[in-house]
Amino acid sequence: MQALVRLWQQFFSATTALEGLAPLAMRLYLAPVFIQAGWNKLGHFSDTVAWFGNPDWGLGLPLPALMATLAIGAELVGGVLLILGLFTRLICIPLMVTMLVAAFAVHWDNGWLAIADPSSWLANEQVMASAEKLERAKGILQEHGNYDWLTSSGNFVILNNGIEFSITYFVMLLALYFMGGGRFTSLDHFLAPKATQ
Repeated sequence: MQALVRLWQQFFSATTALEGLAPLAMRLYLAPVFIQAGWNKLGHFSDTVAWFGNPDWGLGLPLPALMATLAIGAELVGGVLLILGLFTRLICIPLMVTMLVAAFAVHWDNGWLAIADPSSWLANEQVMASAEKLERAKGILQEHGNYDWLTSSGNFVILNNGIEFSITYFVMLLALYFMGGGRFTSLDHFLAPKATQ
């Protein structure tokens, strides 16, 4: 048993130089998600402001132009900073807030699942109802469309728009907040090494 413990300790010691790879992987995974989201909001700024402010079919937030600008700024600037590994812990804070707002103000009523999967133990009533709709849509496309061509890039699914992705991104950002940008893999490490340890 002691030999196994020693072997594990040697292995772990040998891999500690690579510990920056995990934060790097998370940063590079999250960055394009946020940059694309910010870019989409910026490209349709007036629609974004309307959606942020409208209480009937939007979020009903106060000061919608300011809120939209802050969200766009957090996502675009945050995405770039994540790529660089610069101010990683700091930028995680507004990005985590953005993800919590998305989860609880936008996606909460749809349950957990982002993609409707009626076979999942996480399926709610809305997801269960999607199964019949998806079969009906497939039937129409098989009868009136080139179904093989339409599905050559993948199967049709129904977007459930649940909290799954926003909470997953929040958890990744929370981990980055505590880990930092990564040892040897971020500008934070070289500019402020104590902040990444």
